[in-house]
Amino acid sequence: MIFLAGRDRYTQRTLLRDVHDRLTDQASCENVRYRPSRRRPRYIIADVDPTTLLSTPYDVENARLEIRFWYPVGVDHEYYRINWVEPDRSLMLGFHQDADHPDLGSCHIQLNYEDTPVNRHGATFFDAHPLAVLDDRLQQLPAAIDSINWETGTPSLPTWPV
Repeated sequence: MIFLAGRDRYTQRTLLRDVHDRLTDQASCENVRYRPSRRRPRYIIADVDPTTLLSTPYDVENARLEIRFWYPVGVDHEYYRINWVEPDRSLMLGFHQDADHPDLGSCHIQLNYEDTPVNRHGATFFDAHPLAVLDDRLQQLPAAIDSINWETGTPSLPTWPV
């Protein structure tokens, strides 16, 4: 069992349950599930109606959210990956707070296309309760998706100001 220090004795399991419940209550999310299983949750995955989540017509009919929070030893804040995935276009856009790219700071936004990173930019670090961070990132997601530039069938994320 992993405890999230400074987060009111939150455990990783409790946090993922609350993320699951949060997405289940969101009108744009369906089929919210644990991965690999409810007994050993590591991720929460939800199928998404893009038009409802983004509040605007969108080119893709199906997308999903993949959300993972974890608390590594020796770090005083949680790590997370909040990914928007479009399987039909082999596109992933995600906010990642982890140790993968220290040159970008504690948090970055990353665009992958066909399983290859295309762009990464530093993003604001939020030292808040994980559910508040989730809400903030979900609010930023429409702007992030709108920032994707498609040229000759290839996406890029030229900038990310936040």
